[in-house]
Amino acid sequence: MNILMLAPEPFFEPRGTPISVYFRIMALGELGYSVTLLTYPLGQDVHLKGLKIARPPNLFLTRRVKIGPSLMKIPLDLLLLIWAVRELARRPYDLIFSHEEAALLGVILARIWQKPHIYDMHSSLPQQLENFEFTRSPLILSLFQRIERFILRNSQVVIVICHDLKETVKRLGEGNKAFLLENFIDFPAADYSQEELAEKKRAFAPCEEKIILYAGNFEPYQGIPLLLRAARLVEARAKFLLVGGSGKPLEEMKKLAQSLGLSEKVIFLDKVPPSKVSFYIDLADVLVSPRLSGTNTPLKIYSWLKSGKPIVATDLWTHTQVLSREQAILVAPDPQSLARGIEFALKSPEAMTRAQAAREWAEREFTPAKYLQKMALILEKASSRFQERG
Repeated sequence: MNILMLAPEPFFEPRGTPISVYFRIMALGELGYSVTLLTYPLGQDVHLKGLKIARPPNLFLTRRVKIGPSLMKIPLDLLLLIWAVRELARRPYDLIFSHEEAALLGVILARIWQKPHIYDMHSSLPQQLENFEFTRSPLILSLFQRIERFILRNSQVVIVICHDLKETVKRLGEGNKAFLLENFIDFPAADYSQEELAEKKRAFAPCEEKIILYAGNFEPYQGIPLLLRAARLVEARAKFLLVGGSGKPLEEMKKLAQSLGLSEKVIFLDKVPPSKVSFYIDLADVLVSPRLSGTNTPLKIYSWLKSGKPIVATDLWTHTQVLSREQAILVAPDPQSLARGIEFALKSPEAMTRAQAAREWAEREFTPAKYLQKMALILEKASSRFQERG
């Protein structure tokens, strides 16, 4: 089977949706499918079984596309549409597989070319506009609600990455199409020795301080200011290692840390390749996710569950649809509660008991074999439902 995949983001970049796209393609290749990926003229080429990457030319000389909605995506998505029409006219495809807002293009093209369509729903489109504070216009939000319903109605299968999105699809009347496929596959870890680990730990914590790790982007919804204000309240000897910031958000958080008197307590690192994230997880004593808004489960949570390290996370639906109090330390989203949770994770034997329970559960539930089984079922359902419709 030949699949045309539309991914409206830079590919590959080590951030949420591109990582998800990477593992979708990897699974499809393992199942014997060929994928032509149409994506933005930005990002790093990768080599996966059965994958061909096609990019429109960078007519707008775009150098960066920020996370979340942006006006820059409109012309780039129009280019994707043109290149998709070109691909469909030149080669036979059996199925169209679309991510995020490109699903609008995907369902239209699937109807014209009479092909089944799979929508990979990484987030609710109108909710994303609000979460990133892109617009609060009732007119625009209403338009995107209508677009979302149109996409759901005209897709044979809707992949959702968390329970909240599954409930959203159900609430919109298309629950029978929703298939939960969490982003729980990990990149192979880069090789490193225990000596390298120990050397880096001495560099970050020369007085044998404990290391508290945050890994991810520094967008407002991630709650980095909350974490920094909590760090000031933590009395235990600890260093806070924040990995993954870049650009203006990183500079803003460095200034905030300095204003809070945390220059000696907080270490900032730029983005690292996905293969090196496990190095920093192994380096850490506690893992922390201070996210404040949104309803999708953070991608990192699945890796953290498997780590055997205590997890401290805000007690919000974004986390609790996966994490329980038997597996993690869940705290109210305020500096005092987060600081108390970190202290508990550092000092209480119960924290390690929860971490071990999390690891055992994740190793049963989130396996590559289960991921492939789910993907195979999704492809089978999309094809059979399209045939039943026709």
